[in-house]
Amino acid sequence: MRPLEEWLRHIEQQHPKAIALGLARVTEVYARMQLALRFPVITVGGTNGKGSTCAMLEAVLRCGGYRTGLYSSPHLLRYNERVRINGAEAGDAALAESFAAVERARGDVALTYFEFGTLAALHGFSQQDLDIAILEVGLGGRLDAVNVVDPHCAVLTSVGLDHVDYLGPTREHIGREKAGIFRAGRPAVIAEPDAPRSVLSASGDKLLLGKDFGYQADAAQWSYWGPGARRGGLAYPALRGRLQLRNAAAALCALDTLRESIPVAMQDVRRGLAEVELPGRFQVLPGRPQVILDVAHNPQAAGALADNLADSGYAAQTIAVCGMLRDKDIGGVVSELAQRVTRWHLATLPGPRGARAAEVAVHLQGDIHCHDSPAEAFAAAREAAGEGDKIVVFGSFLTVAEVMAWLNNNKTSIR
Repeated sequence: MRPLEEWLRHIEQQHPKAIALGLARVTEVYARMQLALRFPVITVGGTNGKGSTCAMLEAVLRCGGYRTGLYSSPHLLRYNERVRINGAEAGDAALAESFAAVERARGDVALTYFEFGTLAALHGFSQQDLDIAILEVGLGGRLDAVNVVDPHCAVLTSVGLDHVDYLGPTREHIGREKAGIFRAGRPAVIAEPDAPRSVLSASGDKLLLGKDFGYQADAAQWSYWGPGARRGGLAYPALRGRLQLRNAAAALCALDTLRESIPVAMQDVRRGLAEVELPGRFQVLPGRPQVILDVAHNPQAAGALADNLADSGYAAQTIAVCGMLRDKDIGGVVSELAQRVTRWHLATLPGPRGARAAEVAVHLQGDIHCHDSPAEAFAAAREAAGEGDKIVVFGSFLTVAEVMAWLNNNKTSIR
């Protein structure tokens, strides 16, 4: 059997486009594979917050004793991060076996990298004795490969402007695409407080934030209310940031809709939210200077990052390490953080989509330094930072991943 790295090189070459939305190819191969998913599925979509919501769902369900499958993307350091069985990353051999199953079934159908990986994840889940699976949408929803599965519950975390070349230029267009994961007669949890009309008019038994479920918070704890019960006296989730309560409420509402078949006790909710982990989402690393990793790559996420920085305490300087893809709203992202950042270390990202540091710099004024890579930018930022400063790394999964790898390789130099 081919090793995993060889499979990953192989699936990158099967379709001429990195992104080619549409369900025809994946539906055909999925039917050929005759996969039997004998467990409930929760599908989670949204511009931002879907990764956090998936992580909370997984953590709470695992604390409840359920065997979970989680499919998410993109990964930071290893492809294995995308497929988790009962909280553990899938092994190389299991992934290779699933890729081989997709290859046997696809015939002459050219699958994209994401389509190939989605079908492999579903194959892997079908081989396990799971109680429930959680699927994170890759891009959009209606035409995303994950949408080949009919979910028992769909969650929409937020609707913001991102991927406009694929999803459309307005929130109405984008909302229509994201609401495509809803199913008639099945619950659709909508955590976006300003949902576009296209979302509100979509099919599905919609549960709206503030109407059908919600939360209240004070300085020390928070409470959730929804269709199943009220849960009070909750500690704040381990994931940091203002919007995490909204994501947590969406996760709990989704679980409420499945309470007849997948009941979750109060102690499991408490423990799951306390133990949940998700690298790269306002992840504050120990040590000085303080380092914060956040994959924020669109204006909505950058605005949330700015709010979180404002809440995170005083620092003499806030130093940004930023690298972005050229097809993102670079100006919109950096403008959200311009008032919070005192010095910029900009990084060139690799590949045809990667923006050069100079392309990011044209949107900024002030103390700006350009570098050939995120690792070089981060090393320079650390060298210049004092112990009381903050370094915030953001702009792309690629940027955060490279800095994480740098940190792993330079542990002895971390103060």
